[in-house]
Amino acid sequence: MSESSSAHTVADSLRREYGGRPPETRLPSTRAIAAQHGVGPVTVQSALRLLVAEGIVETRPGNGTFVARRPRPPHERDLSWQTTALGPAGPLDVELPGARSAAPGALAMHGGYPAPELLPGALVRSALARAARDSSVVLDAQMNSGLPRLRAWFANEPGPAAGYDADDVLVTNGGQSAVSATLRALAAPGDAVVMESPTYWGAMLAARAHGLRIVPIARTVDGIDPGDLADALAAHNARVFYAQPTFANPSGEVWSPSVRAETLRVLAEHKAFVVEDDWARDLAIDDAPPPLAAADPDGHVVYVRSLTKSMSPSIRVAGIVARGPALRRISTSRWAGEMFVPGLAQHVALDVLTAPGWRRHIATLRRELRERRDALVRELRATPLSVDRVPGGGMSVWVRLPGDVPARDVARRASALGLEVAPGDDWFPAEPPGQCVRMGFVATLPTRYREAVGILAEAAGV
Repeated sequence: MSESSSAHTVADSLRREYGGRPPETRLPSTRAIAAQHGVGPVTVQSALRLLVAEGIVETRPGNGTFVARRPRPPHERDLSWQTTALGPAGPLDVELPGARSAAPGALAMHGGYPAPELLPGALVRSALARAARDSSVVLDAQMNSGLPRLRAWFANEPGPAAGYDADDVLVTNGGQSAVSATLRALAAPGDAVVMESPTYWGAMLAARAHGLRIVPIARTVDGIDPGDLADALAAHNARVFYAQPTFANPSGEVWSPSVRAETLRVLAEHKAFVVEDDWARDLAIDDAPPPLAAADPDGHVVYVRSLTKSMSPSIRVAGIVARGPALRRISTSRWAGEMFVPGLAQHVALDVLTAPGWRRHIATLRRELRERRDALVRELRATPLSVDRVPGGGMSVWVRLPGDVPARDVARRASALGLEVAPGDDWFPAEPPGQCVRMGFVATLPTRYREAVGILAEAAGV
């Protein structure tokens, strides 16, 4: 039995024995508990910490451990006043896809993070151990734009020919913080921001939180129609376009070279910015084209590069790469949401990125993503469910449902059957042109894909 499971076993026993005792009842000494359960003192201390966290016991240095004082039972609550105080529901009063907790044992194919076996656990653990030995890393507040060497790494991501350097980079707490700070800096409340449709729900959330009006333009087989972008910028006097040209969430599509070149021309003509969210570059299955930022000398592209999906959900680190006054405004905007990125996370990220094993990890991840994607697509194509385009990267498959059954109803029925998927409505800034669901392939073992697809087909009535 591992020490962790032993601690839980001891905690369960103490909880049963002392959970109903009067407050101030003293527990036996650590040595006595250890002897009673046949474990070591460290295991007992771990068990007691569990009970302290639950509020069952409290420890008093020098005196021992006691059953905790319990607060008086709360009186009956009346929260109806909040209805009047809060007023009408706003644009943020929605259930967020991927934020729902799946029931134990359910197939969680709605979330946005890979399973631990797809992440570089050994590299991250080693980097954490090294960083933890340096007290300045653990205890100092590093209130700046980020570690210089980490900023230099991000600056090089668009390619050396792009000419960025460390001074063009801000390090942020993950891609969501980067997108939010950038939209807040480049547009004022009430302004329009152009977005692809469908697009990442988190970007829509950030825009609405800042009071921006979202103007959708449809995605095409090649990405977008640059003519639609030009018309939207002109008609709505917009100066910001949010886009994911490479492995777009949720569909996994990639812009063609001609669309990339023409989009940059349109942006220059309209003196506008594009927030290029390059969230899935490490999740490439097929070869990824260079980012838009690689061909932008004049500062029209604000490039957001995230590491969280490929490294660890606990290492929330991203970089914003930009030029000119826009970078200064984004730097100021960032302070509204975060004071600084913890040095520990930055040091760990830099350590992992520069380790010899990082490239091996990305190569292994790429192979595993291909196998998982192909396995899920095979299962889906054996049913009436449709996969119009196989994604070239990312973490999910965009599944078109037959008929006109609302995707939310299908997702609700699937959840009741033990499968969590995200209804496609959540990725459209306006009315969706069809019924789709997003089905992830990175958090569930491939051995359960057939079961998952069977549940989805049943929920869709096919």
